This record gives sequence, C-alpha cells and structure tokens, in this order.
Amino acid sequence: MTPERLGLLWGITVFSGAAARLVAAFSGLPGVVLLLLSGLLIGRSGLGLVEPLDLGPGLGTIVGLLVSLVLFDGGMNLRLPGDTIKATVQRIAVLRLLISLGGGLLAAHWLAGLSWSVAAVFSAIVLATGPTVVTPLVRQIRLAAPLGDVLEAEGLLLEPIGAVLALLLLELVLGNLHGWRELAIGLLSRLGGGVLFGAGVGWLLSEVLRRLKPEQSSGLPLQLSLGMLFLMYGVSEWLLPESALPASVAAGIVVGRRPGFYTAEFERLIQELAQLSITMLFPLLAADVSWAELSPLGWGGILCVLTLMFVVRPIGVGVATIGLPLDLQQRLFLGWLAPRGIVTASVASLFSIRLEQAGILGAGRLQGLVFLTILMTVGLQGLTAQPLARMLGLIQQDSEPGEEESAEAALKAG
Repeated sequence: MTPERLGLLWGITVFSGAAARLVAAFSGLPGVVLLLLSGLLIGRSGLGLVEPLDLGPGLGTIVGLLVSLVLFDGGMNLRLPGDTIKATVQRIAVLRLLISLGGGLLAAHWLAGLSWSVAAVFSAIVLATGPTVVTPLVRQIRLAAPLGDVLEAEGLLLEPIGAVLALLLLELVLGNLHGWRELAIGLLSRLGGGVLFGAGVGWLLSEVLRRLKPEQSSGLPLQLSLGMLFLMYGVSEWLLPESALPASVAAGIVVGRRPGFYTAEFERLIQELAQLSITMLFPLLAADVSWAELSPLGWGGILCVLTLMFVVRPIGVGVATIGLPLDLQQRLFLGWLAPRGIVTASVASLFSIRLEQAGILGAGRLQGLVFLTILMTVGLQGLTAQPLARMLGLIQQDSEPGEEESAEAALKAG
C-alpha cells in the first residue's frame, strides 16, 4: 500500500468515527451503534473506501495497542464499592462463564452448523461482553448504581479470559496443544502471568508518577503512562501471547488505586484517549465485515445469536444472581445488556486467517458468525438499552450529596 493510500485509509476511518460521534451528540442515539454503522458504510459492505487488511500484519498490532489503552482506562475507573457488588461480579463472572461456554457451543453447532471444534472457539470468542461497548453505553445511559459498576466489571474480567481461552482452543484445534491439561496450564499461566506482570508495571508507573513534582507534570504523566503501557503490551505478547489483555486491566487497577496529585487531570486525559481509540477502532473493524460472509449463515446464524441473547445470557445471569440483593428490574436489565465489542472482532479476524491457512473447514463461517453476533448485539441492545433502563426505573437521578451512599448502604443491607 502506498503512503498516500494509507493516509487516506486512516483519514476516512477517523473522520467517519468522529462524524458518528457528532451525530450521536445531536441525536441522542447510542454512539457505539452509529460507529458500527459508519464502519459498515465505508467498508466492504458499503462504499468500499476502507479495506482494513491493507494494513497487513500491522493491523493486529494497532488493534492490540489501542485495546490495551481502553482496558487500562477501564481498570483505572473500575469501582466496586461494598462486598455485595464484589460478590455479584464474581458470581456473574464464574457462573456465566460456564453457562455461556456450554450454551454458545451447543447453539453454534446445532443452529449455525459449525463443527464442534470451531464452535468451541466461537463460544470462547463471544464469551465476554465488550468493555469498549458497555462502558460508553453505561456512561451515556447514566445507569443508577450498582448496575453500571457490575456491567463494566463483568466485561473487564471476562474479556481477557475469553480471549486467552479462545487462543488456547484454537491451538488445540490446530494440534499445537495436546489435551486439556496443557490447555488448563496455558490458561492459568497466561492469565496469572499477565496479571502479575501488569500489576508490577502498574505499581512501578504509580510510584514514578507519585514522585513527580507539580512543575514537572505538564504532559509527562500521560507520556510516561503510554510509553510503559505500550512497552508492557509488546513484552507481554512476546513472552505469552494474549497475556497483554489481563496485564492492561491489572495495570489500570493498580494505578487507579494509588491516587496522587495528578489523578483528576490524568484520568481525564486517559479517558479521552480511550474514547479516541474506540472512535478509530470500531469503524476500522466494522469495515472488514462482508455480506458474503454473513449470507451463508442464513436463519441458522440468526437463531444462534438470538439464542445467545434471549436464552443463554438471561439463564446465566439469573442463576448467578440467585440470593443476591438485586431486584427483578435490575436482574432483567443485566440479563439483556451484553453487547460484544472490538476485542471480539479482532480475535475473530485473526483466528479465521489462521484456520484458513491450516485448512480447517468453517473458518469463514466462524468470522461471519462472530461479526453477526456483534452486529445484532450492538444494534439491538445498543438501541434498546436506554429505553429499557428508563422503563425499568434504572436511570440515575440527580441526587443530593450522600444519597448515592445511602442507596449503596441499602443495597448492602439487602
């Protein structure tokens, strides 16, 4: 690709994302839905102005670096006040993981026609809700506590687990792993190694930032953070592929728990960069969607995604929240909102290429089904989230200081 064509690709992509944000600001429509539509418009399914594969091997690196920034921002802003909310997130993460893996496997095989091995990879890829989608929706809707915290935390915890598990299942399908024992060891090593490495980088970064004097802090905290975050990403991926995702979340959590004089301005800048990353990535990856990959799935693919949305997710959330002090309205909303995001799309594109190179049947159907899942969940749930939250009375009201703490205390009291 020529430099001129490369510059045009990025110019069209960023402009389309910014235009989608502008329309969202004036119309009140969910920004993530419009970002997705803008990508479809400029990509293979629309005008054909942007072809992400023209970026070559650099596409995965660009996506990985920007996703690590989004997850770092999510970790920094992750707030789980009270033991009840922490227990809720833990139970949803563990029980829904098991139920969603099994449900996704059966739906993909029986309804979408994927082989058992490829269906298992699909189930792991779409396991987690996407923080890149959930966080903007939660902030735009202004959900009352504790739903926003629970939804964001669920995505941040399960996104790395799903990506790592999908990679290991892919290696199992390709014959690079032998047996479930090696898979379990690989999962624990990547998640554990990523968390430990990320926590160490986060502690080192926070110590450096805390020692900066106010007169030295003009732009320096942001530059140091990006430098260490991107270096951490590169080293993590070099040592243990896919471990950079849990490392990014862990680093963000550590930095977010060790505030300094820079905190307010620093968090604002990181959040703006994370939003910019989403504005760039969503149109770019949506531009890769081709109707030719979706049409062969037929009604079986649509039924598979609807089963994930209307059966698997509600059952998982329903089982996980038994005995917790959440009312029916809150459980209904948790059972509905589960859009998939950028990590899901990027992992699907990479895995599809590797399966095709290995001659595994169903690679194209895998990518098509994953993108169909993203399109349907982002479209349907993104458009209905705010009206449903309003109908259920879950929109945060402007309250006097202290009222939010009282609501949290009431929740903990059960």
